[in-house]
Amino acid sequence: MRIRLAENFRAVFYAPFYATNALGFYARQGFDVELVSSSGPGEGVAGLLDATVDITWGGPMRVMKAREQQSTPLTCFCEVVARDPFYLVGRRNHASFELADLARLRFAAVSEVPTPWLCLQHDLREHGIDPDRLARAPAQTMVDNIAALRKRQLDVVQVFEPYVSMVLAEGEGASLYAASARGPTVYTTFISTRAAIERHRAAFAGMTRAIAQMQRWLAGHSAEDLAEVTAPFFPGIARELLVSSLRRYLDAGIWSNTTEVSRVGFARLAESLLSGGYISRMPSYEDCVDLSLG
Repeated sequence: MRIRLAENFRAVFYAPFYATNALGFYARQGFDVELVSSSGPGEGVAGLLDATVDITWGGPMRVMKAREQQSTPLTCFCEVVARDPFYLVGRRNHASFELADLARLRFAAVSEVPTPWLCLQHDLREHGIDPDRLARAPAQTMVDNIAALRKRQLDVVQVFEPYVSMVLAEGEGASLYAASARGPTVYTTFISTRAAIERHRAAFAGMTRAIAQMQRWLAGHSAEDLAEVTAPFFPGIARELLVSSLRRYLDAGIWSNTTEVSRVGFARLAESLLSGGYISRMPSYEDCVDLSLG
């Protein structure tokens, strides 16, 4: 059986998904997984709705939003990224950085996807800081923000790996804040429709078992090992930079060691979306998470 799995977008923090494929864990469950590229973040969800793909991975925030807006068939299961993979990186002279310092610094948030800023703005609120009072730089890509940091046009930027390791290796700045430190925040799961789950129940249960096998493998292997199996998915990233990126994520504990979707992490994500105005009411865990696939 072949399952069409839409890739949300290519990112280092999705390494466990690539490792599961590269290590043959899907194949051992008795089916083929075809990795389908998406045209942009969240486009896999559109593919689910028009049945051009069977399953995708992405943020449960998309399920929360969809279930608030209308009756939707979307649901999520099988947690993989359990903590926020984004960092604040800035000039070395801000080494004693606190979140309150953003009020006086030239700061650029991630603009490519909404979740990093929605989660960070909730962190700010919890520190007594009104995120609406920050003078955020105009939206541009993380690549452009890193370039602006190098030129000293910005003081602090919000990025994921490998940009953190890149800036540190160049001696251009320091890691000031790891969003993973806030604790569990369900960041990435499988997403599908309820109809597709019924149609492919055995395969999706097998994919969940494959992810669990990958999680056990990951617990006993190093960043170098993970880089070895996932490097073909990142041809544009130098091996030492990839190893550094993966080691930082392993040390931060961003990847779940169980496929169960964390209720604590789900609530934290929902609270962030609610405080940021992305949703207007707290979603129900049972309404958004399929509990039948293990």
